Amino acid sequence: MSGAPDPAASAARPALPPALDRMLRRFLTPVIVLAALIGLVLLLRDEGPAAARAFARAEAVPLLAASVAVYLAGLLLAVHAWRVLVPGEHGVKGLTAARIFFLGQLSKYVPGRIWGLLTHVTQGRAAGVPGARMTSAYVLTLALTVLTGAGVSLLAAPAALPGHWPWLLLPALCFLACVVRPALATRPVTALLRLFRQTVEPPSDRAVRRAILLAVASWLISGLHLWFLVLALDGPLWSGLTTAVGAFALAAVVSSLAVIVPDGWGVRELTITAALSTVLPAGTAATAAIASRVVCVVAELGSSAVVLAWARLRRRAAHPTAQPAPTPMGEPRVHP
Repeated sequence: MSGAPDPAASAARPALPPALDRMLRRFLTPVIVLAALIGLVLLLRDEGPAAARAFARAEAVPLLAASVAVYLAGLLLAVHAWRVLVPGEHGVKGLTAARIFFLGQLSKYVPGRIWGLLTHVTQGRAAGVPGARMTSAYVLTLALTVLTGAGVSLLAAPAALPGHWPWLLLPALCFLACVVRPALATRPVTALLRLFRQTVEPPSDRAVRRAILLAVASWLISGLHLWFLVLALDGPLWSGLTTAVGAFALAAVVSSLAVIVPDGWGVRELTITAALSTVLPAGTAATAAIASRVVCVVAELGSSAVVLAWARLRRRAAHPTAQPAPTPMGEPRVHP
């Protein structure tokens, strides 16, 4: 729309003074990562080596493969959860949607959320989707990811808060209210965007409800990867299941709020370790947390590489380069 503020340009305006922003990026990020490394090393000092050797057993190989597979399945559901939030008739479908999503995934390894937003806006425009729609979908996806992740994290409550977890029924009811009335989740986000003079095109309640259910399914399935790792470390079966799924969702939500740390490195591992320590020894829990990071990075980078390579091959097949006309003898002409 003519005269409307550009979403990417508006979102790119720093919320902090430039000098303070540079200082935070230069000093605070390495300090947090270093502190997390020291904490993990201390936790791994005792049970860590023995727990790491458990992954080298032949019986652990199928569990490791299953861990990667379910995390990939969770990523595919996350693609659909984001795609249904792009309002109106659009071309973000199939491989195009996967390419935009996975490019945005790669940007999370850089500190700050602006890179993911810029990636979605620029790639969406190339696919014919206005920047306002991509901005709305991106911000709503972040909000619903935090909401659904917080809801799924309640699965870890019985082990972490024995005898006290019924108090968490209240936030569970709040979560269900957002499913029934999606406006409870979307209105604060759209109001915030309008406060920053962003053009907002909120999706329908049906689309938001579907996105919430897909996001919950994504959390539940991707969280199973941590459960398989717990089983590989001889952890408990059923209590390990709910604790692992809830711990992964909780850690992902907490680390997503640490925007100055690339992909919440260290923050997520410490959160998983703390949650799993209710069912595993601390060193074993730290080993599972680090193994979870490895599984997630391998799955994300591998799937991103496959999707981007596939998209490139499809574009080349759709727009082949012109070949030189053959000579009468069937050989191509050679131009001097």
